[in-house]
Amino acid sequence: MPVWQWLLDAAGLLLLLVLLYGAALIVRRRVLSRHGGTFELSHRVRSERAGRGWVLGLGRYSGETLEWFRIFSLSPRPKRTWQRERLAYDGRREPEAPEQMSLYPDHLVISCQTREGEVELAMSPASLTGFQAWLEARPPGTDWTRG
Repeated sequence: MPVWQWLLDAAGLLLLLVLLYGAALIVRRRVLSRHGGTFELSHRVRSERAGRGWVLGLGRYSGETLEWFRIFSLSPRPKRTWQRERLAYDGRREPEAPEQMSLYPDHLVISCQTREGEVELAMSPASLTGFQAWLEARPPGTDWTRG
């Protein structure tokens, strides 16, 4: 078999793998969205350099936890989770110039405090309203003085 046929077969196989990966991402997103409460949520995993370290993802409310899934991962499990009682909303801001290229359009940067330190998330204004409502909807008997 000539070399060009091997290259053509390899290119076809590579294209098939890319298509299968894309289809798997679509199926995964559908499965995650089936339970409801999902929204576009970016998380800043590294904050050493200004405007860097953002990873696109999906957020999902699951009872008392907020789950975060990486957008280009095939894993059915969340990469990070935050307990509602341990999250304290600090404020929001517009993305800075380098961050605008890393985040979804029109998303706001949200600062939250946890026992482990600061957490930065990015979400749309509509998702922020839902996030604030979820934070405030703690079960009866919750100690509201605790952060």
